Amino acid sequence: MYKNLATYLARLEREGELVRISAPVSPVLEIAEITDRASKSPGGGRALLFENVVGSNFPVVTNMFGSRRRMAMALGAESLDDITARLDGLLREALSPRGTFAQKVRTLPLLAEASKWFPRRISGRGECQQVVLQGPEAALSKLPVLKCWPCDGGRFVTLPLVHTVDPETNVSNVGMYRMQIFDDRTTGMHWHIHKTGARHYDAYKRSGVRKMPVTVCLGGDPAYTYAATAPMPDGMDEYLLAGFLRRRPVKLVKCLTNDLWVPSDCDFVIEGYVDTSEPPRVEGPFGDHTGFYSLEDLYPAFHVTAITHRRDAVYPATLVGVPPQEDAYIAEATERIFLPPIRHALQPEVRDLHMPPAGVAHNLAIVSMDVAYPGQAEKVASALWGAGQMMFNKVLVVVPAGVDVRDTETVLALLRGVDVGRDLVFGRGVADVLDHATGGSGVGSKLLIDLTGKRIPVNAPSSTSNFRLLLDSAAESLTPYEKLWLALANVDPARDIRIEEGVAFVDARAKTSKAAGMPPRWPNVATMDADTIALVDRRWPEYGLDDLLESPSARYRKLLLSDGAEVGTTKQSSDGAQV
Repeated sequence: MYKNLATYLARLEREGELVRISAPVSPVLEIAEITDRASKSPGGGRALLFENVVGSNFPVVTNMFGSRRRMAMALGAESLDDITARLDGLLREALSPRGTFAQKVRTLPLLAEASKWFPRRISGRGECQQVVLQGPEAALSKLPVLKCWPCDGGRFVTLPLVHTVDPETNVSNVGMYRMQIFDDRTTGMHWHIHKTGARHYDAYKRSGVRKMPVTVCLGGDPAYTYAATAPMPDGMDEYLLAGFLRRRPVKLVKCLTNDLWVPSDCDFVIEGYVDTSEPPRVEGPFGDHTGFYSLEDLYPAFHVTAITHRRDAVYPATLVGVPPQEDAYIAEATERIFLPPIRHALQPEVRDLHMPPAGVAHNLAIVSMDVAYPGQAEKVASALWGAGQMMFNKVLVVVPAGVDVRDTETVLALLRGVDVGRDLVFGRGVADVLDHATGGSGVGSKLLIDLTGKRIPVNAPSSTSNFRLLLDSAAESLTPYEKLWLALANVDPARDIRIEEGVAFVDARAKTSKAAGMPPRWPNVATMDADTIALVDRRWPEYGLDDLLESPSARYRKLLLSDGAEVGTTKQSSDGAQV
C-alpha cells in the first residue's frame, strides 16, 4: 500500500490519473467549479492537484477517488471485485463449521493473518507531527479550506477523519463529519443524531465531563479516508478495516494536547475538544451530496488546541453536489466491500446489491436474491432496513437472482410488468437527516418494489409503464438519469405516490406548501453562480487541462426556486464566512 498520501498521488501521476494545475486558483468557489466539471466528465476525469492556492502554502488535491480505477488503486487493488472476492473467501473460511480438532487447527493461519491488521500504537512522534502549531499559531486560516457552493454558510473541511472515544467503553471511532470554519480556532461539528460521534457526545454530556476530546486528521494513506466513510458495525475499529485493505496495520501516535491516537502518516492533525456544556451553534447551509443544500441547523462547536502537519503536507478535499460526483465511486466501493458480510451474516439469499449514483447512496438500492417462498422479498427488505446505514434507504427494488442489478435496461424491463397494487409495499422508518422530502427530520416512509416474480416482457413497448412521474416544468428538459435523481430526492413515497386504476402517480415536484405532512423547509439545488462559471470559462486555458468542459451547473440553474439556499431566502455574500 502507500506510505502516505504523497506516494498515492505519485502513483496516480505515473498512471496518468492526475493532472497538476500550477496556475493560481482561489479556494473560494473556483477550485470547486473546476472539480465539478472534471468529476462529471466521462469516467470521472482525473484527480486534480492545485499547486498554487491563493492564501495558503499548501497544495490541494480533489477528485482523488473519482473513478473506478482510482478507487481500486486507493484501496490497493486492481479492481473492487478483487476486494469482494478476498473478503468473501475470508468470511467463508472464518464462518465454516469446524467440528474436529484438525479443522480447528487449520484456522490458526487465518487468525495469524487477521492479527496483522489490528492498529498498533507506537512511541514518539509521527510524520504527522513534524511541524507543531500551538497557541495563536494554530490558525485554521493557514489551511486552504474550500468554499464549494455560493450559498454555503462558509468554508468547509470536507474530508475530515474525526476521532472520538466512547467515555463508557473506551472504544474509539473514526467518522467523517463536515466541519464549517467559524473562525481561526473554531468549527462546527456536523454529526447527525444517528452517527457514532453524536452518541459519544451524548455520553460525555450525561457523564458531566465538559471537554470531550476530539482530533481531526486529513490525508495519509487513502485507505484511512475510505474507512472513515464505511458503514462499520458500532464498536468496531475503522482502522481494522484499513489494516485489512492495506494488508498491514495502521501505526498510531498519541496526540500532543489530548489522549487520542491517530495515524502517524497523516498530512494534517487538528487537535481539540467539544465543550458539552456549550449551547449548539448555527451551522450551514452546505451544498450536500444529495445535490441540494442541507439547511441551517444547530450543531456543537469544535475548539482547536493544536495543529500539526507533515512538512510536505497536501490538503485533501472533496466536492459533493448533484451526482455523479467523487462520492459515487466511494459508495460503489462500499457496496462491493460490504456485500460479503450481508450474504454471510445477514441475508444469505441476497446475491448482489447496487446503489445507483442517481440515488446518492441512500435513496435507491437494487438487490437480487434467491426466492424460495412468498413474502421473502419483504423479509429481506425488513432486514436491510434495520442494518447499519441501509436504514436510510428510501426505495428498495428487489429482482430475481440472475438479473444483473447494474443492467438498467433489464431492471426497467422488469419494472414495466409491475402490478402497482400488489408489488409496491410501503413502510416507515429512519430517514437520512439530509432527506429534505420527509415531513419531519430523520423519519420518513420507504418503498419496496418486489420484482422477484417478474419475467422480462417479450416485445413490450419501451414506453409501457404503470408509473407516471409528475415533475416541475423546469425539469422537463433533464435527462432520464437526472429526472430519476430529482424524483428520488423530492419524494416521500407514502405521501407522494398515489395509485389509481392500476397506475402509480409519483409527485416529484417541489414541496413548498406548508400543509400538514409537508416538509417545513425546502432547499434549492446546489449550483454554481454565473460569475464563477464565467471566470473558469475564461481561465480554462491557464489550468493546463483538456478541451473546455461546460459547467454542469448551467443545466441545473433552471431548477432554482430562489436566490438563496432555501426557498424564500436570499443568497449569502459572495465570499461566505471567510477565514
